[in-house]
Amino acid sequence: MKHTVSILFIFISSLAWAQNPGAKTEKDFYEIKTLPIPQDIYLEIGGIATMPDGRLGVSTRRGEIWIIDNPYQKESHQTYYRRFASGMHEILGLAYKDGAFYCSQRGELTKVTDTDRDGVADRYEPIYQFQLSGNYHEYTYGPVFDKNGDMWVTLNLAWVGFGEGKFSKWRGWLVKISPDGKLEPFAAGLRSPAGYSINQEGDIFYGENQGDWVGSGRVTHLAKGDFAGNPGGLKWAKEPNSPFKLTLDEIPDNGSPMFEAAKKVKNLKLPAVWFPHAIMGISTSDILQDTTGGKFSPFPGQYFVADQGQSKVMRMGLEKVNGVYQGFCINYREGFQSGILRERFGLDGSMFVGMTSRGWGSTGKDDFGLQRLVWNGLTPFEINMIEARPDGFEISFTQAVDVNSVKKAASYALRSYIYKYHHQYGSPIVDVKDLAIKGIVVSADKKKVRVVLDQIRQYFIHEFKLTGVKNEAGELLLHETAYYTLNQIPAGDKVLLNASNSPIVEKVALEKKMSKVDPAKTTTLISDNEAMALLKKHTCVACHAREEKLIGPSFTDISKRKYSDKQILALVYKPNPKNWPDFATEMAPMSHVPAKDVLKIASWINGLTQKKANDALINRD
Repeated sequence: MKHTVSILFIFISSLAWAQNPGAKTEKDFYEIKTLPIPQDIYLEIGGIATMPDGRLGVSTRRGEIWIIDNPYQKESHQTYYRRFASGMHEILGLAYKDGAFYCSQRGELTKVTDTDRDGVADRYEPIYQFQLSGNYHEYTYGPVFDKNGDMWVTLNLAWVGFGEGKFSKWRGWLVKISPDGKLEPFAAGLRSPAGYSINQEGDIFYGENQGDWVGSGRVTHLAKGDFAGNPGGLKWAKEPNSPFKLTLDEIPDNGSPMFEAAKKVKNLKLPAVWFPHAIMGISTSDILQDTTGGKFSPFPGQYFVADQGQSKVMRMGLEKVNGVYQGFCINYREGFQSGILRERFGLDGSMFVGMTSRGWGSTGKDDFGLQRLVWNGLTPFEINMIEARPDGFEISFTQAVDVNSVKKAASYALRSYIYKYHHQYGSPIVDVKDLAIKGIVVSADKKKVRVVLDQIRQYFIHEFKLTGVKNEAGELLLHETAYYTLNQIPAGDKVLLNASNSPIVEKVALEKKMSKVDPAKTTTLISDNEAMALLKKHTCVACHAREEKLIGPSFTDISKRKYSDKQILALVYKPNPKNWPDFATEMAPMSHVPAKDVLKIASWINGLTQKKANDALINRD
């Protein structure tokens, strides 16, 4: 079966929330190119494999493998789709090696080959067969090959109101499978490990979704014998070949942070990087390290983490302190057409992005899609790297900074917080503390700024909002907010504080005065533009739209419930999923959003129904 598709280039410009019309946006540096898909092909992509001859293999949730000719669209604007294999069960991972495809079906790791070279698979060879209970949530991902030719596979927990692995062996685990079909359990504690990869040093990282025992999305480095936190699969730790022994009864379930539990559970592995829920995605998926040598991005060696629910790609920078991985995450490129499940680099250094949203939902409106992310070679003004110091952090930038802007304390807003570790679904942020800047030191080349804080908190997420930092041309950062997870505090010299490195503190009397106002008594009617700015600022638009259903209900549907402003405030801080049973993804507590902002948004929401009625009367007249 072969299809020819002529491309009509349709450029869809996303709304730019910039303070001035001349401000640069993501699309000024990173272009999203859409590969058209024939209308009769449901390309719900679960896996992507780059082929050495320039073709592209993709697997689908409908059990098919397709081969795409001319995916880079070099010879012409036409792409060609050929169905290579079919009849399999929800393929959520694909690899190509030595002339064969390898894929993970729900219950099997399969080698698929075309022995008679007619372009269609004729041999389906089981390498390993996994147990299945029939639970819809028992997804299987992979394989990822290592340098020795072994295959790595992750196995999703079942869902029965909580993550459960006891129904089928090795659910909730990362396993290694040799070419001759021998399975070695490697690490456990996984809940929904849709994305994982091996970096240049041979270390394995996997991305996790918020859920039970998982306060927020995160990326964790897995070594043999690690337990990543969700006990759903611990039944299999009793097996003779398990790399560790652990039971559910040994896991503290008191709502204390994960690092407190790790003091009692010796092999409990803390995340390398937390991805704050609803801000840095809601459904962490694939992970790729940029190994393209400067072809894909201006951040070689860093990692690019996809999110299915928010249809975007984020960036992650890692360092090792005392032998432990830690680092930061920051947004990179949003606006993809559907929910991203897979990323793979092409031969030219661009990134193919495979998407699907059926049953899961996403901010991207399409049910599925295939796009390519291409860097145009221009370097934006961005945070390049954040590294821990014994008394704070050192932030490096892609361009020289304006010294006056970085010396002002008002250019920064820093705080730290963490999540609860418990059997309940997700967590609000807890133990929030604002961080005061005590000193600022700028490097001679003006590309590094060392920020000395009044305190740094081991194991906590440190939030950086650099709203006032500018480059020498007076431009603001493309992305001003980053989140660093501080697992270890490095040794070294501390900055000697003196008048020369003291931050410039400007009077903000009006702001202090406003901070004393009771937000519950200051509900203010706001315009649509003001509402949209607040909704964007607090990432509400990642899950909600004015009229359309996305991950959650539309604002118009919420207004029809006739909640009071204070009721909306209470539900934002402590959601009740039973109020909206038709939505699969539960809303996370958003208690970090200032009450005065929530009340403004609530007032705007509650005015939508009346505004719609007024508009109808006007149109009728």
